[in-house]
Amino acid sequence: MTDHSAGHGSDSTSSPAAVSPFAARPGAVGDPPQHYGEPVAEQRALLAGRAVVDLGARGVVAVTGPDRLSWLDSLTSQSIAALEPGGSAETLLLDPSGRIEHAIRVLDDGATSWLLVDDRARAAALTGFLDRMRFLLRVEVRDASEEFATIGTLGDPPAAAAAPAGVPLVWRDPWRELAPGGWQYADAAEHPGPSWTWLETLVERDRLAELAETPAAGTLAFNALRIAAWRPSTAELDATTLPHELDWLRSAVHLSKGCYRGQETVAKVHNLGHPPRRLALLHLDGSPNVLPAPGDEVRLGGAGGEAATDGAAIGRITSAARHHELGPIALAVLKRGADPAATLVVAATDGEGGTVAVAAAQEVIVPPAAGAVAEVPRLPRLGAVRR
Repeated sequence: MTDHSAGHGSDSTSSPAAVSPFAARPGAVGDPPQHYGEPVAEQRALLAGRAVVDLGARGVVAVTGPDRLSWLDSLTSQSIAALEPGGSAETLLLDPSGRIEHAIRVLDDGATSWLLVDDRARAAALTGFLDRMRFLLRVEVRDASEEFATIGTLGDPPAAAAAPAGVPLVWRDPWRELAPGGWQYADAAEHPGPSWTWLETLVERDRLAELAETPAAGTLAFNALRIAAWRPSTAELDATTLPHELDWLRSAVHLSKGCYRGQETVAKVHNLGHPPRRLALLHLDGSPNVLPAPGDEVRLGGAGGEAATDGAAIGRITSAARHHELGPIALAVLKRGADPAATLVVAATDGEGGTVAVAAAQEVIVPPAAGAVAEVPRLPRLGAVRR
């Protein structure tokens, strides 16, 4: 059985040079550990707030200087110029066409803005970009990934939280509710976001050993719960992803803030157009005992619900996991026009070079009608008489 769980910080290949104390624990698989031998039990412990997740492969960028918040605000999608010490936010760095280049978790302690990204390579790339954009502003940028490790939890943050300016470096995920200035496309009666109480804590790497006795869960457990919460991550990205496609306007975009790179596309798609693709949650048939891998094609099923992989391709798997209650699930990016009621099949790779048809039921996150929300007044036809 192959378990392809990918997502928010779990699929990075850039691990810390030194072995994490978590990776040295009995039963740990991977560094950072994917699991400690009991992925399902680890999910339950994490959900109950009793376990922490080692996210040591994450990257951290530190930005100092009195202009840091207004400068970051001018470059990215979220309104963060007035972020208070101890405040958390999420923002996106877009390219000029509105496509996502970096997803950034922002934490400010009154002296430094800490930018949390999903791996070391992204931290290096973001540091390089920001350093080139400083011009004459009073800001300094450095890659702090070697100094700090990231610990995730759905419960209380660990007591070993770093606090170089007297404010514990604990980032609180805004996905739990609609952020001010944001927009939610998902119209489900019960959005899973309110139950997502995710925290990320920065810990000085030389203090990680203090957490040696803390109950831990692996990244497989984290990703299963993230997928169930419809929480997008960089695992869902490709070179053309727009924020609208992943419902990321919910937490990472302020629609009425000032100009920033890519803002024109964000506004046009939201007000006048439709995103070309949309995020969906797939409930997968577990009987083939194969979990799809990121990149596996989602196809239309055969007539009568037949599970065959020769139907038209309508999207791809971005993250997949085995959930302790829902069973095998996945996030997938589909074509906007794909029928929400259509029978779907995933052409899953089986780990041996073959393909297995895995039937899938779709739960809509971003609906096909997302976008085009502006009430544009209709202009009378030339020569028409108003009554």
